[in-house]
Amino acid sequence: MPELVFFSGTMDCGKSTLALQIEHNRSARGLQGMICSRDDRAGRGKLSSRLGLVTEAVEAADDMDFYTHVVGRLTAGGRVDYVIADEAQFLAPEQVDQLARIVDDLGLDVFAFGITTDFRSKLFPGSQRLVELADRIEVLQVEALCWCGAKATHNARTVDGRMVVEGAQVVVGDVVGDVDGGPAEVGYEVLCRRHHRRRQTSATAHAAALSPDVLPVDTPR
Repeated sequence: MPELVFFSGTMDCGKSTLALQIEHNRSARGLQGMICSRDDRAGRGKLSSRLGLVTEAVEAADDMDFYTHVVGRLTAGGRVDYVIADEAQFLAPEQVDQLARIVDDLGLDVFAFGITTDFRSKLFPGSQRLVELADRIEVLQVEALCWCGAKATHNARTVDGRMVVEGAQVVVGDVVGDVDGGPAEVGYEVLCRRHHRRRQTSATAHAAALSPDVLPVDTPR
């Protein structure tokens, strides 16, 4: 039976790499898929992994209707055997409904890949809808690690190395943006729950370790 499968995890757990692997395995068997992504690090119309692998994809804009798009391809004589949707956390809930309709009405497998929660530990609307509708949820087994070595469970946004918990839900990382009237480097880091709660990133932990006041131990006289 065709399925809507949601592959989830934190950043750096290999979601996009697995999406590319599924595409490779199925295309090697003569199947043709429709690959979709959004706000990929490699640019518009791309699906890429941090390992350097990249392929062409359909850019999933805010107004894209996935079901209509697939039906249009099939009506025009094209072939679609399955759908891969990367960065699915950025999809609108109604777009996730469209993915479910592709499974139910067209009989195609849909593989959605995305992170579950944002930098505030709040569910992305797209991920929430996938949790509600998916036939199967797979938590990726490649464990991302916090700077302390523990399993990373939370995504953190940093501005000049310091964790922030306010701002727009979607902001592209690894860029220099304008924050509070001045330039600042926006990035992302995976943390364990303890250090996410403490807002302690690798940069701030390193700064604390260099402080002479970290361990206030009395010196013998």
